[in-house]
Amino acid sequence: MFEAVLLSLAALSAFAGMAWLALSMEAHWQQVAGTMRALPRARRNGLRLAGALGLLASLALSLTADHASMAALVWVMLLALSAFAVAMLLSWRPQVLRELLRP
Repeated sequence: MFEAVLLSLAALSAFAGMAWLALSMEAHWQQVAGTMRALPRARRNGLRLAGALGLLASLALSLTADHASMAALVWVMLLALSAFAVAMLLSWRPQVLRELLRP
């Protein structure tokens, strides 16, 4: 039961990390924010940092939930699934990711 909670948190962290990395790109920023203004450099760097920390948190949670060889496999699969989910959200309903832009 505890492992399931940790893996669920790892999946959420991976999704948030991928979303923040996507939002650090100018095209996705404009698509989600609904503005043609340029993404400020400080905000871009903050989103990149948040994305990297989200992915690292996902790895740490995966390693806590299982032994290293299985955790690495699960983490890579979570990365792929999260990237796919973010890509589909960006093409279908980008405004859903606007919640991740709140300070």
